[in-house]
Amino acid sequence: MKLKTVIAKIEEEISIRQAEDFDNVGLLCGVYDRDVSGILVCHDALENVVDEAIERNCNLIVCFHPIIFSGLKSLTGKNYVERAVLKAIENKVAIYAIHTAFDNDFFGVNHGICSQLGLKNMKILQPKENNLKQLTVFVPKDYSEKVKEAMFSAGAGNIGFYDECSFTVNGNGTFRPAEGSNPFSGQQGIRENADEDMISVIFEGFKQGQIVGAMKTAHPYEEVAYQIYNLDNKNHHAGLGMYGDLEEEMDEKDFLGLVKEKFGLEVIKHSSFNNKKIKRVGVLGGSGASGIRSAAARKCDAYLTGDLKYHDYFLAESKMLICDIGHYESEQFVSQQLFEILSQKFSTFAISKSIEKTNPVNYFI
Repeated sequence: MKLKTVIAKIEEEISIRQAEDFDNVGLLCGVYDRDVSGILVCHDALENVVDEAIERNCNLIVCFHPIIFSGLKSLTGKNYVERAVLKAIENKVAIYAIHTAFDNDFFGVNHGICSQLGLKNMKILQPKENNLKQLTVFVPKDYSEKVKEAMFSAGAGNIGFYDECSFTVNGNGTFRPAEGSNPFSGQQGIRENADEDMISVIFEGFKQGQIVGAMKTAHPYEEVAYQIYNLDNKNHHAGLGMYGDLEEEMDEKDFLGLVKEKFGLEVIKHSSFNNKKIKRVGVLGGSGASGIRSAAARKCDAYLTGDLKYHDYFLAESKMLICDIGHYESEQFVSQQLFEILSQKFSTFAISKSIEKTNPVNYFI
């Protein structure tokens, strides 16, 4: 299977276009027309991981963190990034990064954290804004279903856990073909009355090109009348972080004990105890100081993340237990999640999970 086909299938499950603008995701090095012999899933595509991929005959590494994040002005092997990329290129190993595309996915990084804690009623902590659009198109009644099917197939009409959502209103449309036109119905110079449906669908903005293209291909008119609107609605099924409820409320120390057990931790940094029960928990994998206020607004009793600074702990305001469990530690389940997704998606070649250590942080206990 060609690399471009493999990538297309991956993006059927996790769209790379839902990544944050600052991120560097997708194919970082590699040739699209090269055959894939095997996939190695990892957290960080470091040099030791590239060595592992070569040893296992895997010429595609699917990693969480992008090894190339900012621009490279040279490739001379002077640092860990250049050494990893050079070795991958020299051995014809492609590297594909997924990062915040998986952070923003409902069933991504933060869903994995919540599942480990056994949280129920999971919801997005920071829903994506300026993400949704609405398309309205006018279609001859006899072609209404054909156009709807085309738009649905291109990704329109997905609202949360529902798909093929639309709204249709029937009415009478008029048009007069001018000289040079080639009308589907009617004659030049004569106003035509048409029995038409007005179809409205909602979609995520990054799908606009494919949806409009599919709609126009299925539409019989030479000139298609349609409008696209930006919606103020937040997308409550995509975004950073999640929150949910424990089955039973817990004391703060018991909750920290649960976290240590589930995440295999030896130490947790946390804010002062508030002598409150823990029921609602917010999480944001990686560097999550930006989610503290959102967790407080959702009335979370505890918030788990990584990379917190000294002053971040003051934001607890004696109302919430803020916990820094470590950047890597909060994202540690990503490799297994990706391994399971890819294993279900591909059966013609091997999917392997890296056994190399890439967490740069160590603790002396």
